Formats: sequence, structure tokens, C-alpha cells
Amino acid sequence: MNIDKATIYKVADLARIEIAEEEVGTLQADMNKILTFMEKLNELDTKNVEPLVYMNPEVNVWREDEVKQELTVSEGLKNAALHNEEFFLVPKILDK
Repeated sequence: MNIDKATIYKVADLARIEIAEEEVGTLQADMNKILTFMEKLNELDTKNVEPLVYMNPEVNVWREDEVKQELTVSEGLKNAALHNEEFFLVPKILDK
């Protein structure tokens, strides 16, 4: 397949981009190279190739959720600007 100027302008219109007249020649050559490469890939035998969803075949290892008390309330509130014995104090931002 060979890309012509009309195809370049049509693709640019579909992509909602503006192309200057001096860019058309470069884009035409680049798109022809891409299509030539794709035609080469079509020559490969891919009958026994499994389709991929992800490039990495690893699977997530899930763990059970466990409740842990790694930080005490006093340690959590230690660097807070305003707090009482159990909670952070923040300015009110919603009005009724």
C-alpha cells in the first residue's frame, strides 16, 4: 500500500491536527515505512503464538488482609499541627 497526500490530509483531519504543506513529504515517507514494516510482520507465521494481554506473564500473588496495629494513635498524632486525644483537628470547609 502506498500513502498519497490525500490520505495524509484525511488522517490529519480525522486526528484533528493541522499539517503544514512542507511536513506532508516527510509524513508520507514515514507512514510508507510503517506500512512496509507492517506488511513484513504479516508474512510471519503466528498460528502457534498465544495472544497477549500483558507483556509480562507473571500473575499477582494475593494475600489475606490482616488487621495490624503498626502505629499507635499517639504516634500518629505526634506531628499533627492540631489534634485532641484521638483525632486530627482540621478547619471546617463545608457550609450548610
